[in-house]
Amino acid sequence: MQWKHFNGEFLSNDLHTEVEDVLTCEKNAGNTLRVCIGSDSQVKGKIIEFATAIVFVREKRGGFMFIATERIRNKLSIKERMLAEVNKSIETTYQLTSIFNRFGIQPEVHADINTSHKFKSSTAFAEAMGYIISMGYCFKAKPDAFASSYCANRAVQ
Repeated sequence: MQWKHFNGEFLSNDLHTEVEDVLTCEKNAGNTLRVCIGSDSQVKGKIIEFATAIVFVREKRGGFMFIATERIRNKLSIKERMLAEVNKSIETTYQLTSIFNRFGIQPEVHADINTSHKFKSSTAFAEAMGYIISMGYCFKAKPDAFASSYCANRAVQ
């Protein structure tokens, strides 16, 4: 996946270097960061477009994000698609875990899954929550999952 800033500009370095640089810079500036990672998807004909967002939230000072998108040609049920989103978020978080640990950051993994049974995405709720928690990450679902529901969603609309 090619990672970009929200404005569409590609990252100058690989993701690990960029995240480490961000965390170092923010720490040196005295900012407390919360890192949230989430994915969303959109079906467009026979193509499913996925977006993953790494959101850096400064305590009382705004935030910024890195975004990566990917397209696949595949037919997935709603449950399979929700779990594929969660998997993309977990993969990204797992790649960066050693950096987060060095900086004492407990990342949140956000799932674009509704907790209400009125919505189709709720069929994947138990599996998604179990997967994220079993990996040792903090789990957030709608309406608290802004990294997936709002940030990643912007990249696939």
